[in-house]
Amino acid sequence: MSLPVYPIWICDLVGSALMILFSFLCVRLAGKLRDRDRTNVVWLYLLAVCYMLAAFAISRSVDHIIKRILLVFHYDSLWVLVRPFSGAFNTLTFVFVASVTLFFGRVWKVYQQILEDKLAIQTAHEQLLFMNHNLEDLVEERTRELALSERKYRRIFEVSRDMIAVVQDDGTLLTLNPSGMEMVGLCGGDMSSGSRLLQDYFETVGDWSSLQRTLQGQGYVVDTEVSMKRADNTLFSGLISGSVEDRSRGNGEIYHFLVKDISYRKAMEQQILQADKLASVGQLAAGIAHEINNPLGIILGYTQLLIRSENENSQNFEDLRIIEKHTRSCKTIVENLLSFSRRAQTKKAACRINDVIEEVLSVVRHQFQLEKIVIIEEFDPRIPAMAIDEAKMKQVFMNLIMNARQAMKSGTVRIETRYEETGRKAIVRVIDEGMGIEARHMTRIFDPFFTTKPTGEGTGLGLSVSYGIVKDHGGELLVESEVGKGSIFTIILPVLQTVNQTAEPGAGKRSQSGH
Repeated sequence: MSLPVYPIWICDLVGSALMILFSFLCVRLAGKLRDRDRTNVVWLYLLAVCYMLAAFAISRSVDHIIKRILLVFHYDSLWVLVRPFSGAFNTLTFVFVASVTLFFGRVWKVYQQILEDKLAIQTAHEQLLFMNHNLEDLVEERTRELALSERKYRRIFEVSRDMIAVVQDDGTLLTLNPSGMEMVGLCGGDMSSGSRLLQDYFETVGDWSSLQRTLQGQGYVVDTEVSMKRADNTLFSGLISGSVEDRSRGNGEIYHFLVKDISYRKAMEQQILQADKLASVGQLAAGIAHEINNPLGIILGYTQLLIRSENENSQNFEDLRIIEKHTRSCKTIVENLLSFSRRAQTKKAACRINDVIEEVLSVVRHQFQLEKIVIIEEFDPRIPAMAIDEAKMKQVFMNLIMNARQAMKSGTVRIETRYEETGRKAIVRVIDEGMGIEARHMTRIFDPFFTTKPTGEGTGLGLSVSYGIVKDHGGELLVESEVGKGSIFTIILPVLQTVNQTAEPGAGKRSQSGH
């Protein structure tokens, strides 16, 4: 007994129709997914596969339906002709699906790379958006930092008390700070008036050449002492350090210099050396004066004894008088040497320095009037009474005032006193308008027996003795001078003793004219 085939045919026909229906539904769903994200290659691959499967479903289902219809109507021969084409079409659809699947592996790698690039681009895009939104804030912050840095270094450049100079390798000044301009005598930032060379402010061009060679050889110089000059040709001592900014540029090197004015320091060193020298000379002078004083006393004593036994009208009497005169002169010089060496006894008592100076002026004022020299007095009434040897200080003031008179034919001599309460010091200044002292003599003016006066007009002991007296009072005797403009002698005395005494009326500023 055979089973009926109709149920199988019905299932075959219905299954073929459902295959076609489901394949189209898959195509529709894949199409929606593709439309939702067209950049996703997976949906594109799925849509292509669904199309191929739909084509296969149509081919396969139509093949089954045609087969059943032809067999029912006994067209077996026709089915034999159609079947190869149907099978070939089915094979092609499977080949295409397989090709798409194999090709998708490479497409997927490219897609992954695209996704990574997309992520990187998206990150960069977000950063750009952040910077775009915050660009003004970032620029403002950087601007504040730059402005702060610029102000800091500009302040160092401007307030430095030393010269800061930026110079080309040929010496052309590019930048010079205010202290540098003041140091070389450029007024009001006078850097715009033509090209200026740093070597123009060196006393000798050889110093600049030596600096250049050192900079080119080792790239820097440290604490090199040079003699420099200002715009008005006055000289000063400078301590220069420098370095090379860039040695690889083709358009020349740039030098940075720091210059210190050490003129004051050198002057102080000279004063210290002078004080040491005078101390040594004083010790030597004391020893010599002590050894000479006794023989001179004996010579003077015997000479006076011989004078008593001689007739006043005789030649021997006159000769002995000459011996006595010159012996007394020698004793005076010896006494001055003892004063210079501070071996002579000092008798200090409380007195007012203004009164001491006034007593000296009362002696020389008439002579000054005859020579048409004006004396200007500026006394500080706050100076208290102080412990000094009045006689010796009168000798100091007399020496300084008479030196001022001898240094000028006419003009003004100014005598000033000032009291510094902070350091408890009395300062006396004698200022003249005379010929001044040459620089080569400045280190020797306090040396014993040194004088620039003609022979017979001075022993050269006035300033040295005055120096010793002031030192014996614990003070300082300083000098400033410029040739053709005059000299300033300054006495600085410590106020060691004060006496409650009211200042005299009119002891302030007074002026006496010689006309």
